[in-house]
Amino acid sequence: MGGCASVRKERGHSEVAALVEERTGLKTRWNQGTPEDAQVQQHLDALLAGALTSDRAVEVALLNNPALQGTYEELGVSQADMVQAGLLTNPSFSGSVGFPLSSDGNTESEFSITQSFVDLFTLPLRKRVAKEQFIADTLRVAHEALVTTAEVRQTFTEVQARQQLVALRREVLLAADAAADLAARQRTAGNVTVLALATEQAALEQARLELAQDELALFEAREHLNRLMGLFGPRVQWTLTEKLPEVPASETSLERLETLAIRQRLDIDAARKQASLLWNALELARSTRFFGRVEVGVHTHRDANGPRLLGPTLSLELPIFDQRQALIARLEAQYRQGENRLTELSVNARSEVRAAMARLVTLRNMAERYHKVVLPLRATIVDESQRQYNAMQIGLPVLLIARREQVEAWRAYLEAVRDYWSTRADLERLVGGRLPKAAAPPAATPPPTTPPLPPSPEPTHEHHAH
Repeated sequence: MGGCASVRKERGHSEVAALVEERTGLKTRWNQGTPEDAQVQQHLDALLAGALTSDRAVEVALLNNPALQGTYEELGVSQADMVQAGLLTNPSFSGSVGFPLSSDGNTESEFSITQSFVDLFTLPLRKRVAKEQFIADTLRVAHEALVTTAEVRQTFTEVQARQQLVALRREVLLAADAAADLAARQRTAGNVTVLALATEQAALEQARLELAQDELALFEAREHLNRLMGLFGPRVQWTLTEKLPEVPASETSLERLETLAIRQRLDIDAARKQASLLWNALELARSTRFFGRVEVGVHTHRDANGPRLLGPTLSLELPIFDQRQALIARLEAQYRQGENRLTELSVNARSEVRAAMARLVTLRNMAERYHKVVLPLRATIVDESQRQYNAMQIGLPVLLIARREQVEAWRAYLEAVRDYWSTRADLERLVGGRLPKAAAPPAATPPPTTPPLPPSPEPTHEHHAH
């Protein structure tokens, strides 16, 4: 009776929710088909009603991602196994009745009840192994939630960048359209060559194609985020107004992040628990290798013409051929696998953190270089080109080239910032939680609006570059 237990559906999920909230600051929930699920759906609608942010996108995914909800069900399977391990085997009852075939005979009956005896001694260790397995499964499920969190943040950053890149491409298209229109009017007046007109028209078509490519990339990024958040129907019409934030001025030390990863990575902790439970399972198999099935019970028997007999019974399995050597060998191999898996995770975690940190620092330096050096230089080039064009010292193609190169520099800057925040989200996954934060970074300075094109020269005069 001490082994009796029951399955509680919420068990383990509260631990997962606590681990996820500790590392992300956001809540997760297991949808079980209860009336409370309607409140969750209302909360999802509220999250999607306003402008979507990175934290809101993560929260929607933690509450609504179908794959993640399926992963939560693994806790129910693991808990059922844990409860099963804590139960004693049911006693066995057997009986027989013999009826006389002639009138001078008497009825003979025989009954017995038996219970496995070894289970009583192995029950504590079996429960310990099953509990460690449940804890390891809980850690793995929480780790999957953190992996989903990182992927959502990376995809959200991709959508942010794609929106700003599309805006840049539209500026390029507007400039190219104006340049092509001006070249056509100049060609009509005989002020430019066929080559110059064809060059501007080709640039216009190229701008259209590049805009179409970026719009498709934006659509695909949005759909990827919709899949991660488990959205369909009217819910996919969410809006995003938040710009990419600028990169921070400094980063956490590499040594601290390596130590942090080993200490708080949930998959490493789960692998550690898995190795421990395999060792306990191995000890259980070794301690019972010379004990086969042992059953004790009570037997009652009544002969045809004799008294009813009552007494104990004992049934022993003689471990002559099967001494669990195969099971022990299997557990030994699985234990060594678990140890190697733990070592592999630890080594890979340190290496991946170092690689991600190096990429993060490089991308931050690139973004800073673009923002502080390249973009100001490109702005100066455009200003000077505009001034020289107004003084009729250069032609319009030179000015337009300067504008296109400025826009391309902004595109490269946005991509560097995007890659930085994507790498940072991946680094948070690698260390198993949020990175230590300094001051909150300001929003990235939006790209300057396209300066107005110079006024079209009169088509009756040819514009010469000096």
